[in-house]
Amino acid sequence: MNFSEVFKLSSLLCKFSPDGKYLASCVQYRLVIRDVNTLQILQLYTCLDQIQHIEWSADSLFILCAMYKRGLVQVWSLEQPEWHCRIDEGSAGLVASCWSPDGRHILNTTEFHLRITVWSLCTKSVSYIKYPKACQQGIAFTRDGRYMALAERRDCKDHVSIFVCSDWQLLRHFDTETQDLAGIEWAPNGCVLAVWDTCLEYKVLLYSLDGRLLSAYCAYEWSLGVKSVAWSPSSQFLAVGSYDGKVRILNHVTWKMITEFGHPATVNNPKTVVYKEAEKNPQLALGRLAFPAPRAAASPASNTESKFSLQTLKPIADRANPKIGVGALAFSPDNYFLATRSGQWLRPAPGPLTLSFEPQCSDPRRRKPDSVPNAVWIWDIQKLRLFVVLEQLSPVRSFQWDPQQPRLAICTGGSKVYLWSPAGCLSVQVPGEGDFQVLSLCWHFSGDSMALLSKDHFCLCFLETEERVGTAFGRPGDHT
Repeated sequence: MNFSEVFKLSSLLCKFSPDGKYLASCVQYRLVIRDVNTLQILQLYTCLDQIQHIEWSADSLFILCAMYKRGLVQVWSLEQPEWHCRIDEGSAGLVASCWSPDGRHILNTTEFHLRITVWSLCTKSVSYIKYPKACQQGIAFTRDGRYMALAERRDCKDHVSIFVCSDWQLLRHFDTETQDLAGIEWAPNGCVLAVWDTCLEYKVLLYSLDGRLLSAYCAYEWSLGVKSVAWSPSSQFLAVGSYDGKVRILNHVTWKMITEFGHPATVNNPKTVVYKEAEKNPQLALGRLAFPAPRAAASPASNTESKFSLQTLKPIADRANPKIGVGALAFSPDNYFLATRSGQWLRPAPGPLTLSFEPQCSDPRRRKPDSVPNAVWIWDIQKLRLFVVLEQLSPVRSFQWDPQQPRLAICTGGSKVYLWSPAGCLSVQVPGEGDFQVLSLCWHFSGDSMALLSKDHFCLCFLETEERVGTAFGRPGDHT
């Protein structure tokens, strides 16, 4: 692994272009466009205020910068640097802005979600969509860019409208059997729309493109429900993360649950490999693994007694939005693995945190599940079992799969970046002066590099070829 020099950054705003040629980053009110290969500055744009959101168009020819405080959106062209566009929502305000799939329309959501304004860069025409719902995920586009699903709230009821993106004509409109719709998400093949209810009501609804209800799923009642949802790349599985600390996998044939994955505080299966991060020994050379050998048992006699307890954090039950449940889900691009995190990252509070190593109670009705914010769980989807657990010293901030292969990158807000693949695990210190705290990361679509983001800076991490990385990782049990 090689690292670039460190560049300035504001608000973690750094994104690769979809075609992989450019890297955009923001420094207060300035937008910097770099060449991915040389990191030389190609364009430098100056906006009217501090940038709060950036997004590339699908063809990588335009980039928008949103300044929510001023209700402004500025659009810049890479082909014609002298061309620019300014959109002012005026007194209506602005809370969200995004591109349409064709890269020639911009959708702005006004304050209080009164409407969505569709601006055309080609014809300069303006269209309005009323009644958008203020929720976690209220707009979803199909992967082929043909349709847009919009969550709406009319007359105290939830609805979904499906629009044709080519002319913004309404294709279907139907009400949903939800009390307070929380989010919508298309399957990758664009045939099924998943709709889930508020966390106070466990309900997942599956609709066809023509608005027919295909199935409704409810795991339990009278407790906090759905927290996260993720489709598999093949559209065969829908993973539903819940507040009870379990992930339920629904199949695409009957839309019934085929299995559920729990996140107990004790790992009992001897076939499960557990990597536990340890403080680095100063005698080890730079770049060596900071993970000890996997905790899988070595002999059949000891297999029956193999147990490993993870650090858990007792949830605070008398506060709103408890930090429990499966809050992050992600399938690997080859559909073989599912990565999950049970519990959320907590901002450090004054005073020490109390950690518990007690096994989790098997009956979720008797107590709330413990939060395990320091661990990433990797599940084998083919065998429907727990494959690997990665336990970090600090709570996991973010993780993301390599777009091209089953390789997972993890950051915890420290100065290291962690990589896992079926071949093994790797921990690498980010070089540079000072303490570079990796708060977020994003992969280049080729999988050859990724951007590591800190509060005020970013750098690029370049990975070696697959053959050399496999050698560097080693195999489970080969670590020294």
